[in-house]
Amino acid sequence: MIEYLIKSSACLCIFMLFYSLFLEKENMHVFKRFYLLASVLISLGIPFITFTQFVEVPAGINGSIVNHSTNAAQFTSKESINYIPYFLWTVYLLGVGVFSIKFIFNLIKITLKIKQNPKLKTKKSTHVLLKELIVPHTFFNFIFLNKSNFEKAKIPKEVLIHEEAHVMQKHTIDVLFIEICQILLWFNPLIYFIKKSIKLNHEFLADLKVIEQGVSLSKYQEIILAFSSNALEPQLATAINYSSIKKRFTVMKTTSSKTSIWLRGLVLLPMLAFLIFSFSTKKIIEKETKVQSEITNKTQQKASPKELAEYNKLAKKYNAQPENMRVVKLDDLERMEYIYKKMTMEQKATAEPFPNCPPPPPAPPKSPEMKTAHDLPPPPPIPVNASPEERVKYQKTIDAYNNGDASYTYKNKNCKEVTVIPDEDEMVPPPPPKSPLDFVVEMAKKNATFYYEEKIITSNDAIKLLKENKAMNISSKNSMSKNPKVYLSKEPIIIGN
Repeated sequence: MIEYLIKSSACLCIFMLFYSLFLEKENMHVFKRFYLLASVLISLGIPFITFTQFVEVPAGINGSIVNHSTNAAQFTSKESINYIPYFLWTVYLLGVGVFSIKFIFNLIKITLKIKQNPKLKTKKSTHVLLKELIVPHTFFNFIFLNKSNFEKAKIPKEVLIHEEAHVMQKHTIDVLFIEICQILLWFNPLIYFIKKSIKLNHEFLADLKVIEQGVSLSKYQEIILAFSSNALEPQLATAINYSSIKKRFTVMKTTSSKTSIWLRGLVLLPMLAFLIFSFSTKKIIEKETKVQSEITNKTQQKASPKELAEYNKLAKKYNAQPENMRVVKLDDLERMEYIYKKMTMEQKATAEPFPNCPPPPPAPPKSPEMKTAHDLPPPPPIPVNASPEERVKYQKTIDAYNNGDASYTYKNKNCKEVTVIPDEDEMVPPPPPKSPLDFVVEMAKKNATFYYEEKIITSNDAIKLLKENKAMNISSKNSMSKNPKVYLSKEPIIIGN
C-alpha cells in the first residue's frame, strides 16, 4: 500500500509540475481541463499496470528453494504483532469519515437551497434567488443569485454569461469528481493543489466565453473588480473566484498558437511513457523447463564435432570403469542423452556405445551362519533413546525379519522402484542399535542441545553422566535435523504424541 501511494504521488507531482511550467498560463483551456482530470486518473492507474517477464529455469530448482524456506520457517520464532499498520488504517478511515460527512453536509445544504427558495427558469439554466448576499455560483444547471440585486438589475449581464458558461460546460461534474478524490486521498497535499487548478481553469473557460460574446476586455476586467466581495466561496459549486484575479487578467491577454499547443501535446507522450516505465509494476515469473532442449526439426538433429568429442570423452570415461562400479553424474548422463538424440546414424555407428544406467546396488553379502529363515537370530530390542519415527522403522524391520522377509528396493533409470528379494541364505539381521554412549557422542558432533532434569548441560557433562550411570534414561527430539535435542533423566521419560 505504501509503495502504491509513493508511486501514484510521484506521477501526480510530475503531471502538476509540467502543468505549472508549460500549460497553466497558456490559452488552451479545454485541453487543460481534460489534462488535469486525466492526470488524476492516470496517476492512480499507473501503479496497477503490470509487466510480466517469464524467466526459464531448470525444473526442480523452485522446489528446492521452497523446501528450504519451509524448513527455515519451522525454526523461526513467532514474531510479535506489529500494531503500526492498524493505527495508520484507523487514522486513514477517520479522515475518510470526516471528509465524507463534510461532503454530504454541503450536498444537503445546496439541495435545501434549491427547494426552499424561489426559482426562475430560463432557456439555459434555472436561477435560484436567495435572500443572503452571496457570490453568484452554479451547481449543475442552477445559478444561485442574490434576489434583491437580481430584481433591481444590479447583476451585470457579463456575470450571468459567465455563470451560464459554467452551466453549459458542466463544470460541476469536475468539482464533484475532485471532491470524491479528496475524500479518498485526503492525506495527499497534491490533491488540494490540483483541485485549486481545476477550479481556476473553470474560471478561464468562463472568462473566454464572455470575451467571445463581444465584451471588451477592459470593460470585463472592470466588472470583475467592481463585483469583488469577501463572501465565502461555496464548496460544491462553481463561483467567480477573486483570489486569482491577477492570473485571470494575464491569461485573458495571452494567445497560444496551434503549433504551440501541438508541441506541448507531443511532449506529453514521452513523459507518459517514462512514467509508465518507471512507476509500473514489474513481475518476474519463473517458468520450469526441461534441462535438455527439445529438438523438433529433423534437419537440426546432427551433433557438432565438438559435441561428439564431448560425448565420446564421457562415454570412454564411463566404460573404462569396472562394470559393478560404474558411476556417472546425472547432468553428464542427460547431456550424453541429448547429444545421442542429435546424432545421425553414421555418427552413432562410429561413437562410443551409449552407457546404461548404473547397475542396481549389490545384494547384501552372504552370512555363513544364516542358512534358513528359521536360523535367524531374534530381532534386537528397540533402543530406549529412539525417537517415535525411529521406533516405527525398528518395528517394521522386526516384523519383516519375523516374517522371513529381507527384501530391499532401488530406483532404475526410469525412476521406477524395483524390489529385490534375496534367497533365504542371503538374509542378514538388521544392524545392532547404537549404545547410549555412542548415540550421545554422535549427537554432540551435531551440536545438539542436552538437557538434564530440564536444565541445559554441555555435551561433556552429558557424556560424563552417562559413563557414571549407565542406567540413565535418554530421549531425543529432531535427531535427524540440524538442531537435535537430547534429554537425560534418572526417572522414566514420558514421550507425548
